[in-house]
Amino acid sequence: MAIIELYSTRKKKNNGGNTDVYQYDELSAKLKTQILQIIFDILDRYSDNRRNYHDENEYDFLRNALCREYGRFTLNNENNARSDLIGWFLNKADTDEQLDFVELSFRYLELVVQKDSFNYIDDRGNRLSPRKIKDAIEELNHRIKEDTTGYQYIESTIIRVDSQYIHSDVVKPALSLLRESDAYDGASDEFLSAHEHYRHGNYKECLVDCLKSFESLMKAIHIKRSWHFDPKKATAKDLINGCLKNGLIPQYLQNQMSAINNMLDSGIPTIRNKEAGHGQGAEVSQVEEHLCSYMIHITASNLLFLAECERSM
Repeated sequence: MAIIELYSTRKKKNNGGNTDVYQYDELSAKLKTQILQIIFDILDRYSDNRRNYHDENEYDFLRNALCREYGRFTLNNENNARSDLIGWFLNKADTDEQLDFVELSFRYLELVVQKDSFNYIDDRGNRLSPRKIKDAIEELNHRIKEDTTGYQYIESTIIRVDSQYIHSDVVKPALSLLRESDAYDGASDEFLSAHEHYRHGNYKECLVDCLKSFESLMKAIHIKRSWHFDPKKATAKDLINGCLKNGLIPQYLQNQMSAINNMLDSGIPTIRNKEAGHGQGAEVSQVEEHLCSYMIHITASNLLFLAECERSM
């Protein structure tokens, strides 16, 4: 369904209501209703023509998958899977569980329904267009942003967004670039894992995965370019030096090699080593949320920079 900009929406924008400041504590009742309506537009309208009457449908799959992960037999004590999901999502699920439902539902639409879209037919015999799934994902992200809720569905995963500007100009392009090559799968998975830890407040684990992603990309570039390095002993500093030594950074930046080397070397590994990489001693060290936010963004910037340099070689 096309997004209609109503008068009230335009008024909020004109009055500064659509800002780059997000909340993460809850999904509003309006947003939850809109999310369900996007899902209904596909799953209630189209059905798999290969399915028999008694076969498990999409709602059964979603409900059963969530129940299995949560160790439950039901979500809202409803026999009908669709009703069980709706009642639970609207009234009982906490924010993390609601995001689980959103992620699982749209991942199913994207990876299962879209793949088999030719077999999904409505009452008039019209087949589901793969474009409709893409439109549904775009609308989901638009509705979330419009609600000033700080999450987005990117690369089949719900990630937290602290700044829409940084997300659009740095994080999203970095993820897109990493997905272009199978060689970068490790770096991509670890960066998404960092986002997942960040969303759940696991800040130490977030820092560790940021560094893993950073190192994995440099290792992948070394392997791709057949540059010599020791896979078992190479540190982040060794890998950075290898990237610089082999001309990964453009020639016109060579005069600034020392500054760039220092930036890359100190930006990610040093923070990770000080905050998360070693034993915490007698006192439990705390990693602050704002530090993780900074780390994710500087990691994304460095991943994007290195991947673009490699692509331009």
